[in-house]
Amino acid sequence: MGTTSPTRRHADVEMPVSAATLRSVLREVPTSVTVVTATTGGRPAGLTVGSFVSVSLDPPLIGIFVDEKSSSWPEMRNSDTFTVNVLAGDQQELCARFATSGGDKFAGLPLQKSPLGNPLLPGIAAWIDCRVEEIRKLGDHHFALARVADLGTTAATTSIVFHRGALHAVP
Repeated sequence: MGTTSPTRRHADVEMPVSAATLRSVLREVPTSVTVVTATTGGRPAGLTVGSFVSVSLDPPLIGIFVDEKSSSWPEMRNSDTFTVNVLAGDQQELCARFATSGGDKFAGLPLQKSPLGNPLLPGIAAWIDCRVEEIRKLGDHHFALARVADLGTTAATTSIVFHRGALHAVP
């Protein structure tokens, strides 16, 4: 296995990093794939989030990063709660459905409600009900820090990760 030596940089010299280079390197880091749902104005809302992170076990905190260009986020950001739906390994279509702008993303889906009243998608691997603690703009994303209120797993045996530009099922 070949290795590449890291380039040394002096602490007092800032070397610009292009978005293309950053994306190319970060493709090597597998990321979780989730659909975040909320109920706003009595209607379900949701979007695919590929930047989900565990922040703290005590207190139980998670975070999501949402692209500032998201057309679904402005509606959802005013909700006090959201639910992270961890997609199962065979849910690539659901991932794509919630990654698109506009339209009724929930059409034809048999939905259940989480304990906080947000949509739970069918067939998911796990779910995490959250209460929003803080939302901040960081670079070209919004970061939502949330306290875990309830959570659970399902009978799904795999989940999805995004790695090297594609979705992959993992046990």
